Amino acid sequence: MNPSTAFGRVLVDELVRGGVTDAVLSPGSRSAPVALALAAAERDGRLRLHVRIDERTAAFLALGLAKASGLPVPVLTTSGTAAAHLHAAVLEADASGVPLLALTADRPPELRATGANQTVEQPGLYGGAVRWSADVGVPEAGREEAQNRYWRSLVAKALVLARGTLSADPGPVHLNLALREPLLPDDGPGPLQSPWAGRPGGNPWTVVRATPRPTSRATARPQRTLVVAGDGPPSRGRVIADDAAAFGVPVVAEPSSGSWTEQAIRSGALLLGVPGWLATHRPERVIVVGRPTLSRPVATLLADPSVEVETAVLTPRWPDAGRSSASVGVGLDAGVGEGDSIDGGWLAEWRAAADRVATAVDAVLDAAPGLSAARLARDVVRGLPPGALLVLGSSTPVRDVDRLAVPRSDLRIVANRGVAGIDGTISTAVGAALAHARAGGAPAFALMGDLTFLHDLTGLLAGEGEQVPDLTVVVPDNDGGGIFAQLESGADRHARDYRRVFGTPHGRDLVAVAQSLGWAASQVSAPADLAGALMLGGPRVVVVRTDQRAEALLAGELRQAAARALA
Repeated sequence: MNPSTAFGRVLVDELVRGGVTDAVLSPGSRSAPVALALAAAERDGRLRLHVRIDERTAAFLALGLAKASGLPVPVLTTSGTAAAHLHAAVLEADASGVPLLALTADRPPELRATGANQTVEQPGLYGGAVRWSADVGVPEAGREEAQNRYWRSLVAKALVLARGTLSADPGPVHLNLALREPLLPDDGPGPLQSPWAGRPGGNPWTVVRATPRPTSRATARPQRTLVVAGDGPPSRGRVIADDAAAFGVPVVAEPSSGSWTEQAIRSGALLLGVPGWLATHRPERVIVVGRPTLSRPVATLLADPSVEVETAVLTPRWPDAGRSSASVGVGLDAGVGEGDSIDGGWLAEWRAAADRVATAVDAVLDAAPGLSAARLARDVVRGLPPGALLVLGSSTPVRDVDRLAVPRSDLRIVANRGVAGIDGTISTAVGAALAHARAGGAPAFALMGDLTFLHDLTGLLAGEGEQVPDLTVVVPDNDGGGIFAQLESGADRHARDYRRVFGTPHGRDLVAVAQSLGWAASQVSAPADLAGALMLGGPRVVVVRTDQRAEALLAGELRQAAARALA
């Protein structure tokens, strides 16, 4: 067995021993030893392999698989610009704490900086975005036992660091794999024996004894406290929502926080955006969990010097975009001991206000003609079956769900809110849908804007023999960048240049685009037809035509309706 082949087989064997169940690759020559080892592992039933022709799509597919499963997922590329295409997904995995393994094949050191074909400086390519990176030594003949220990311990360490087992800080890891020719095997695959054997019993090379971290249950201070929950681990978010509600603390939660349950305040961002109401209901203290990024009213509240901001963390890194955290601690602790009195009226006032806003918001949405993007967000969430997965695109859809939909604890919601890019969203949704289905979940759905959809069309393309997700992608199509019409760029004084540099109309028939890539697709215009379209099953694309300017006007009407309801 030549050195590169041995390396590929040992690396894949140790990945499987370490708990890897899925791997993604894009084709290439330099990565052939690892690619063939992955294919052999799939034939043996040891993992599931997913192949994509586009490295960026492959990376976001792996990100979605890892997000939904919680397990490390490797993505393999060949050398050169192929490795660069993983960078966006690595950045998202870094900010979201997702265990993504970037495996980049590379030329051996003697070919670097020589002008050799498909050669760039790959060591350290992703900078500080990875928890750890290693430029793996080139496989050589004559050092079999030593290299076996080296390779296996390296893979075990990569998995531990990606999971955050010791640091409680999961995230991406980069292994740069320098390989010399021959790259193709000179023998048939078979069981790895000495000197290439792993630990007895199929165990990983290195097992970590996790140290229990301190935890605390929520108590409540007899002071006006609000919990703001941003993007974060779903299981932890659910505990936070239950704890806060049990002690009379209102929760304003983003959809991907895990705290977006029936206990959360519906349309919390709209409440905080009404100055008159906030003046009499301003919390004295805000506990921040996760990474809140969706709402300007929330950001404004956290920057208010009269509000005491505390951050509850699970990892050594914490969000504090406003630089306002007065304290940082592990877990949620509202600050008083057993027997302290709690003012139940505080939570009741928030719930009553939320009910008034909900009535007003629903009336505006129901009165608007057709299916606006805002109504679509509310109705999609309302119409999904229990246990469904919903992947939300960044930009307008996730904000519309945050402001307008009724929170549901029986949905699994995923969004790339780490760095909030629109790239790779279809691929993320496909990966998450595949993992969700294997866990016995209900069908999967995604809600994303038209530019987000067009940005990742290769995510719809699955090759022969690849798994097909039960995924329905719902696309509000306003023919371009509709979110800009709701921002300062949409003001009348910018009208001359708005269409070209912000609105960016694409003029494409998205139903035809989806069908050309092999997906069933249809257009829905009436609210009554949406529920039926959602239940047809996937893979499917459902397009809803909307209008940028009308959406901007409707957003203003919704804010005004909330203000009137709270007057």
